[in-house]
Amino acid sequence: MDTTPSPTPTARRASLTVDQDDPIWALPATFRWGVATSAYQIEGATSEDGRTPSIWDTFCRVPGAVRDADHGDVACDHYHRMPEDVALIADLGLDTYRFSVAWPRVQPGGRGPVNHAGLAFYDRLVDELLSRGVEPWITLYHWDLPQELEDAGGWPGRDTAYRFADYAMLVHDALGDRVPTWTTLNEPLCAAMLGYHVGVHAPGRRDLGDAVAAVHHLLLGHGLATERLRAASAPGTQLGITLNLGPGQPATDSAVDRNAARLADGLGNRLYLDPVLRGSYPDDVVADLARVGVQIPVRPGDLETISAPIDVLGVNYYFAHRISGTDEQGRTAEADGLPVRRSLPTGRPTTAMGWEIQPEGLTELLVRLGHDYPGIPMVITENGAAFDDEPDADGFVADDDRVAFVAEHLRAVARARQRGADVRGYLAWSLLDNFEWAEGYAKRFGLVRVDYETQRRVPKRSALFYRDVAQRVRQAG
Repeated sequence: MDTTPSPTPTARRASLTVDQDDPIWALPATFRWGVATSAYQIEGATSEDGRTPSIWDTFCRVPGAVRDADHGDVACDHYHRMPEDVALIADLGLDTYRFSVAWPRVQPGGRGPVNHAGLAFYDRLVDELLSRGVEPWITLYHWDLPQELEDAGGWPGRDTAYRFADYAMLVHDALGDRVPTWTTLNEPLCAAMLGYHVGVHAPGRRDLGDAVAAVHHLLLGHGLATERLRAASAPGTQLGITLNLGPGQPATDSAVDRNAARLADGLGNRLYLDPVLRGSYPDDVVADLARVGVQIPVRPGDLETISAPIDVLGVNYYFAHRISGTDEQGRTAEADGLPVRRSLPTGRPTTAMGWEIQPEGLTELLVRLGHDYPGIPMVITENGAAFDDEPDADGFVADDDRVAFVAEHLRAVARARQRGADVRGYLAWSLLDNFEWAEGYAKRFGLVRVDYETQRRVPKRSALFYRDVAQRVRQAG
C-alpha cells in the first residue's frame, strides 16, 4: 500500500477561465454543489463485516460479462479510506456528498435484521461528513440487489418491492436523525432494462416481460419506501427519486422516425416520470407493450403508492438522442415486435464512452421537465464524462476536456434556470475514478484520479476548476 499522502486540492490551480458574462455566474448563492458516488463502484470490502454477495458480485464472475473480468472486490477501497475521501470533498469546498448504501452490507440476504457491523460504516461516514461541513445525501438503491432476493425472483417479483421498503427503514432508523435528503432509487431504467431485458448489466437476464415487471416493482418499492420514510421523518426531510433522462428528436419528419422518437421517449422517460409524478403510466406505451403481449402488472392502489409526493427529482444526464425508426438493414420492427428505436450520431465530439457531448440537450430536458411536471424542484444528481486521462509524473491529470465538459453543462443548467426550470443543485459524477459497471476499470469519470495499484488519490484539473467555480458563485451571492 502506498503511504504517500495524496496532494491536497490547493496544490494547483485550474487553468480554464470563465468570462465575466458567462451564464454560470447567474447561478444563485444557494445553489447546491457536490459530487456523487455509488457503493459497489468504490467501496470494495465485499466480504467484510458480514456483507453478502449482490447481483453485481455474481455478474462480475460471468465470463465475458465485464471487461477484463474486473470486479468490485477492492474498487477504490473507500470502505477503508473513507476519511481521506471525505477530506477531499471538504477540501474542494463542496457542500453535498451523494452516496449509496449497499443493501447486502446493511441487510445480508435482503431479509431479516440489520447487520450492525455493516451499518456502522455508514454511521461513521455520515458523522465524518457532518464534522467537515458536508451534507450527506443518501441513495438507498444503486443496483446492488442482494443475490438471495434475485434468486427468489428479483425485481420482476412483487415481493422485492416490500423487501426494499423494509430495508429502507432499517437505514433510516439508524441515520434519519442526521441525513436531510434521501433518494430511494438510482436510475430504475438501467436496473430494469439493462439488467432484465438487454442483459448487459446484472443480473444479465433477457426478457422484456420481466424487465417491464421490474420497472413496476422498482417504482412500487420507491412508493412504499417513500410513504414509510415520510411517516418516520422529521419535518423538512427531503425525499425523492433519481431518474436518468434524455431528450430525443426524430432523425427526420417521417412518420416512422416520429413514432420511434415517441416510443423512445415513452420507454426512456415517461414510463418513470408519469407514474411517479402523475399517478399513471403513459397510455401510448401501455398500448405498445400490450401489442407485443406485455402488460405492466399493476394492482389496485399501486399507482397511488407510486405517486406518493416527493420533494426533489434527481436528474441524471449524459447525452441526448437523434432517433431513427429503422435499423441498419432498413427494418422497422425489433425482434420483440416493438418499433426500432435507433440513436443516430450527429457528428459531435464524444467522450471515451462514445457518448456525444450535447449540453444543449440538458437545457432542453430541464425546461421540458419544468413545463410538463411543474412544482417539483430538481437537482442534477449525476453529470460527468469519461476521457482517456493521462497523468503526469506526479499523478496529476490536466483534463481540460473534462473541465470544458463541466463548464458547458453548468452553463446549460444556468440557461435552463433562466427559462424557468427550478434546478437547485449540481452533483458531479463522479468524485473518484471507479468501477464503471460492464466497462470495469477501463473508463475514468472521476474528478479525482485513483491509481488502482496504490489507491493514491490526486485531484485532477477538473476538480480544481469545479472548486473555483463553486467558490466564486457563493461569493458573488
